[in-house]
Amino acid sequence: MQIGFLTAALRDLELPEIVRWAGETGFPAIEVAAWPIDDPRRLNPAHLDVQNLDDRAVARLKEQLGEAGVRISSIAYYENHLHHNRRERAARHDHLRACIDAAAALEIPSVGTFIGRDVTATVADNLREAEQIFPEFLDRARKNGVEIVIENCLMSGWHPDGYPANLAYSPELWEWMFELGVGLNYDPSHLVGIGIDPVAALAPYVGKVWHAQAKDVEILAGRVDRFGFLGNAVDRSNEWDHAWWRYRLPGLGVVDWTGVVGTLVAGGFDGVLSIEHEDPVHSGSVEAVQNGILLARKNLETALASAVATASGAATSTPAATKPA
Repeated sequence: MQIGFLTAALRDLELPEIVRWAGETGFPAIEVAAWPIDDPRRLNPAHLDVQNLDDRAVARLKEQLGEAGVRISSIAYYENHLHHNRRERAARHDHLRACIDAAAALEIPSVGTFIGRDVTATVADNLREAEQIFPEFLDRARKNGVEIVIENCLMSGWHPDGYPANLAYSPELWEWMFELGVGLNYDPSHLVGIGIDPVAALAPYVGKVWHAQAKDVEILAGRVDRFGFLGNAVDRSNEWDHAWWRYRLPGLGVVDWTGVVGTLVAGGFDGVLSIEHEDPVHSGSVEAVQNGILLARKNLETALASAVATASGAATSTPAATKPA
């Protein structure tokens, strides 16, 4: 297992600068943000322009990656592919196709995205619709040697009342997704706020984790007793305000990283654990974000060493099998 990071937090840097910094600081892999470069919302960065990726751009990026000793673990395009507005939905489908094609051209193993949700319809209706939509993307990906991985984020800000708007947030829905043929981009932080133990939930499904993200959660004392797990219902001036918790860097919250990393290792996961920096404390400048990413790596390396030591100790303490006479 290797530790990398998602480039989205370094939105003020261009991709060659990020690749160079990753190489200089010893990161073997990065997960590259690839939202549309002309997105009028400007909510997410476009470090990789997948819509205009010609042979020359592919060759140049491969050269830069090779010089830095860095690889791209996944293309990141996390959007709602069941959006109720059909024009919005079609645009997102087009961009997902471009991400798949870019991953194939650059020999990147996966594209990470969301299922999403039509917030005007029931969950059951959404599941049936996704079953009609996603096979096309999966066929396109498989023909090009690319996997599609779905992150288990709730995306509650997409729902007018703050309810889950990405149908990938629980093991029940993971099992449904696996039947579609997608893998899981596992992020333990998203389980904390809905009362699911990240380690217990992970254990049965490690074989379906094809990519993973590392983000933590800080519980804001006393607030859950006012709002409950669903968060604030009256004053939702910020649709992403969870009221009783906030994201932090790995090791600065309540996630049991030794347990998470140990479960991944024990289950045979040998992919990339990608630091997703959304920590408001370690933000405000490029340097602050970079220092936060480095701190997160240090904490994860400590957890990994502890998990490996625990596994080795368990192995050496197991009595040897008695040979038959």
